[in-house]
Amino acid sequence: MKGEAKLVCKSKMKCVGLVGLLLSALSLFTHFLLARYTEEGISEFQASITIFSWRPVFESGVLFTNSPFYRRLWGPVRQLESLYPHANPRGNYAAPILQTNGFLFVRIRGGFHEIRNSICDVVMVSRLLNATLVIPEIQSTTSSKGISSEFKSFAYLYNEDQFIAALAKDVRIVKTLPKNLKGARKKKEIPMFRVSNLASPYFYLHRVLPVLNKHSVVELVISDGGCMQAILPSHLEEYQRLRCRVAFHALRFRQEVQELASKILNRLRAPGRPFIAYDPGLTRDALAYYGCGELFQDVHTELIQHRRSWMIKRGLIKGNLSVNSAEQRLNGSCPLMPEEVGILLRAYGYSGDTIIYVSGGEVFGGQKKLIPLHGLFENVVDKTSLSTTWELGRVYGQEANLVDKYPQTRYIVKEEERRREAWKTLGPRPRPLPPPPARPKYPYNIEGWWGWVAESDNEPESTIMELRMNAHKLLWEAIDYTICVEADVFVPGFDRDGKGRPNFASLVMGHRLYQSAASKTFRLHRRQVVKLLEEIRDHLYQANHTWITSVRRHMRKSLLEGLKHESTQSKPLSFLSHPIPECSCSRYDPSTETAFRASSPSSQSQVQAALGVTHPCPVWVDGNTIAQSKSIDKEREEDLDENDSSSSGLFFRHSGGSHGGGGGGEINNKEEAQMEDQEELEGSER
Repeated sequence: MKGEAKLVCKSKMKCVGLVGLLLSALSLFTHFLLARYTEEGISEFQASITIFSWRPVFESGVLFTNSPFYRRLWGPVRQLESLYPHANPRGNYAAPILQTNGFLFVRIRGGFHEIRNSICDVVMVSRLLNATLVIPEIQSTTSSKGISSEFKSFAYLYNEDQFIAALAKDVRIVKTLPKNLKGARKKKEIPMFRVSNLASPYFYLHRVLPVLNKHSVVELVISDGGCMQAILPSHLEEYQRLRCRVAFHALRFRQEVQELASKILNRLRAPGRPFIAYDPGLTRDALAYYGCGELFQDVHTELIQHRRSWMIKRGLIKGNLSVNSAEQRLNGSCPLMPEEVGILLRAYGYSGDTIIYVSGGEVFGGQKKLIPLHGLFENVVDKTSLSTTWELGRVYGQEANLVDKYPQTRYIVKEEERRREAWKTLGPRPRPLPPPPARPKYPYNIEGWWGWVAESDNEPESTIMELRMNAHKLLWEAIDYTICVEADVFVPGFDRDGKGRPNFASLVMGHRLYQSAASKTFRLHRRQVVKLLEEIRDHLYQANHTWITSVRRHMRKSLLEGLKHESTQSKPLSFLSHPIPECSCSRYDPSTETAFRASSPSSQSQVQAALGVTHPCPVWVDGNTIAQSKSIDKEREEDLDENDSSSSGLFFRHSGGSHGGGGGGEINNKEEAQMEDQEELEGSER
């Protein structure tokens, strides 16, 4: 009986175990089904429970938003508060007619800012030629680049339907060519023009229009960051406003990109603190173009020099291969390094717990260039620390799995084959032993994006993975663009690209100037900044009171004087970098104007006159800044008497003491408060 009882017990245990295994298998199968058919719901759930790598650290829990110190750091530029965006037509502006002169097909090559400039130009050209515009084809986002087939060309980055609807009163836009013209294009029977960014309206009216009338279709190839000159005659001013309507209203990113950018923006604002957006501008092409390679002193210098040599061979640069990078830096021709920008921000008064968002699809030199900035500010973040791989994957779409991420380069394989063949043909025995195997070269050291430098003088062709990465960079920059435009403060490290023209940061500054002109945007004069930094080169983290005052004065001046520099240096190359006065209007309260004149000869109207903004805003423009500006004189009187301890401005104070020179620039509370009150007066008198 006892033996039978044991057998029954064992059989029951086996049954229980078998049932458990079946239930586990059923559970796994159910999870796989959910993952397959409810991807969207799961992604939202994961986003709600994700633990991000960023944990903001704040030295003080209270932020006094009404203090003069806070207004100096984060408040609007008062002299620009009355500027409003106004890109609507201002005269007789006819709607596009149904019967056009033909179709305009466009292929665009380049980076994010070049694509954006080019799209605005082709819309303007379509209006000028009375042509039907076919949705432009973006070359770097075609399916041959290894990206998802869900999104094609223009739709990979922008919302096609929004683009067509927003410009319905300006130009006629279609998504594809008619079937008969598609066949002609495949046979290369369509007339094609490779156009420059300096092309004039005369060129299109006298060279392109006759061909368009004859063939009913024309193809434009744009690889120069635009297809129309930036400055137009006064009688074509409406075309400039059309550029603004395209750039700031019609070009909306596709839904997935916009949603992720909004999520990141909400996560940045979740702690209840304002934040700074910083674009380093450190790209290989820009550094090579301006001869700044010696600022790195490592393998990146060789990469920069190789690209500069390539540019010289193709006539993009007229100059020597070897350039004194130190002189270029002193002349203001090189980007400001992240450490230098961090020092300027700390000197201006931003505390070590300020949130810094680092933008840019590429920071040449890698994360090590950002280490000093992380040392100066505890809350330095970017898109990767504020989003998950799942969320980024949704933006990319479903892409094919590329197993061979870093394929072995051809020259290494050929060298091995050559050595083996040489050993086989050395003659009769005794023959020398075969060459020993090469020293193992690890993938991150030789097969990465720069590994070819140690093996060959010729840069290898881009792999399919690198082409995919270039397409991803456009999405990264689209996310960064949205966040930089909405940031409380924007600081560019450099404003030129690898062709000597305005870059991503310039477009951001132009958009901010159009959308909210009074928002703080530091347009630093690099030559003066480098001169200031050289004064304390041997003790960067122990600046004295006089130097801090000089930095603050320069940064305050850059808020307005930088606009004048942009209007003469950047606008002739890219209209979108400085879209005023054509796309702005002025509206201010006469009582406020009288108050400004009573305190100083400089006023809002004088600033606007210097910028050329004379067009009054229409009645429907919201003038809510008028009520805010009426208390300016009262606030100025309060600033004189206020002794705010939050403005003590310890230059490099760290909670963790990460820098040895942290207390070198300490100023007592009373002195600092007096200095900031004086700067507040000086800023309002300019």
